[in-house]
Amino acid sequence: MLGLAWPLVLTNLSWIVMGLVDTMMVGRVSAVAIGAVSLGGVVFFTVATFGVALLLGLDSLVPQAFGAGNLADCRRSLVNGFYLCLPLALILMAAIRLLELLLAKAGINAAVLASAIPYIRALDCSIPPLLLFALFGGYLRGMNLVKPAMFAGISANLINACGDWILIYGHCGFPKMGAEGSGWATTLARIYMALVVVGYTLWHEHRQARLPGSRQAGVAAGDGLALDLVRIRRLVSLGLPASVQTVVEVAVFAVATALVGTLSPEWLTAHQIAMQMATFTQALGRGDGAGARHAGWTALAVGVGFMGAAALAFLIFPSTIVRIFTPEAAVIRAGAALLTVAAFFQLFDGIQTVVTGALRGSGDTRTPMICHFVAYWLIGLPLGYVLCFNYRMGARGLWIGLSLALILIGLALLGVWIRRVRSFEVVPVAALQE
Repeated sequence: MLGLAWPLVLTNLSWIVMGLVDTMMVGRVSAVAIGAVSLGGVVFFTVATFGVALLLGLDSLVPQAFGAGNLADCRRSLVNGFYLCLPLALILMAAIRLLELLLAKAGINAAVLASAIPYIRALDCSIPPLLLFALFGGYLRGMNLVKPAMFAGISANLINACGDWILIYGHCGFPKMGAEGSGWATTLARIYMALVVVGYTLWHEHRQARLPGSRQAGVAAGDGLALDLVRIRRLVSLGLPASVQTVVEVAVFAVATALVGTLSPEWLTAHQIAMQMATFTQALGRGDGAGARHAGWTALAVGVGFMGAAALAFLIFPSTIVRIFTPEAAVIRAGAALLTVAAFFQLFDGIQTVVTGALRGSGDTRTPMICHFVAYWLIGLPLGYVLCFNYRMGARGLWIGLSLALILIGLALLGVWIRRVRSFEVVPVAALQE
């Protein structure tokens, strides 16, 4: 499990590290700047993750076609995924601009909002390369080629860090841009990541086409580029439940962030730091029944073990962790309080992340969507709102509500997984293409 997972783990960590570096560098500017990054980031990702998750249909189609030795079918999924990305990018970029108008009427702290809008607009330009990276990275991942995306993610951190240093603080002749500079640095890093995976894919396809006896040149030779509306519809039908589930989860934190934004820049800064430290993602999908059972339990053990260690760190060193991001005493106190709450849902967050990935790999994207919607929107967020405003617990009240939601999601999905592994069945690729 560790041998298979480490490139994916490093890829995920590269995303997390990029966000951590942004938060640390902006945190040296002011609490307002880091609050703007927090608010702008969740607004952006609420929209962007819908598009990225919509492409997760590749995680079902490509691995199973690849396992069956049907490389031409893998390429058809890639090509039509690209056609799907073109209008999707325009829609998402327009949606982000629309959310800017809604933020102005949400009662957000004026200083935070003034910095958040330019940051969001800079990130908006990263939508096309972000979708391309998700598309081509997913295609390569489906064929067990995970190292190119890992390399792109790790090396992009260098570009992002250098861009942050130059644009946030105004070095090398550039003006001091603060939070907006962080947004442009991230956009440049995503353009680089997209170029790496697209370039590797084209090189890989060209090399495969030149192998002796190859009769499936596919994309490399120019055939198989026809628009296939049935394939696009299948990609959407597979990806939409996962996309909705992801947005259900991200959007609830976006609403929570907007609510915290009405309190004070210090609370919003603490909220951002705690969210960064609580972020960990892991995706797992296998294509055979018995293997899925063993891999699933192994992944759960690894995931729970890691999250347990994280929970202990949050409980023992909360102030030390927050101090890495900011020297402001008020933010350190607030952030430490939120990390203490976060410690209690780490184990269950690990469970729900692993099980969601395992179920997605088997073709079930609806069960996690329903569990996340009920727990977050019908239980966690309403409870958090009451604790935050009615009982005057501030952001800590919101986090208690969301923590309860994560605990419920973890327990519910664990129950689903236990029942599922007793008779694990994977939808065959032929049925997925009907």
